[in-house]
Amino acid sequence: MQQTADRIVQQMKSKGLRVTPQRFAVYAHLLARSDHPTAEQISSHLNQDVPTSSQATVYNSLQALREVGLVQEVLLEEGVCRYDANIAPHHHFRCQSCGVIEDIAWEKLQNLEFKGLRSGLQVENYEITVRGYCDCCSPRR
Repeated sequence: MQQTADRIVQQMKSKGLRVTPQRFAVYAHLLARSDHPTAEQISSHLNQDVPTSSQATVYNSLQALREVGLVQEVLLEEGVCRYDANIAPHHHFRCQSCGVIEDIAWEKLQNLEFKGLRSGLQVENYEITVRGYCDCCSPRR
């Protein structure tokens, strides 16, 4: 457990980010999750036992972590901003029934061609969101 804490502190410091208890808690929490929580979900979980961080502090911590590239914002549904500590290139799957979100490894969706784009557009980056039904919600079950 101490090695994990030391690694988190080192990652934050390597990005020039001042390590505060709140930033540490938010980042550690995101690293332990793979479900892309909202700021509200993070705040609720962190304050579950003992209120320690205001909603504004959680938002500010997320913003600081995002600005240094330790966390990314993920927009998988209109009007809902989610956060992900997996900053490696990857895609997402979102279940249309229960809303579960899963990462899809970058190499699983490769060899995309952008030949159909109009002349003058230059693609530098992309992310795909695949929508469908998870194995629990599949209508074919």
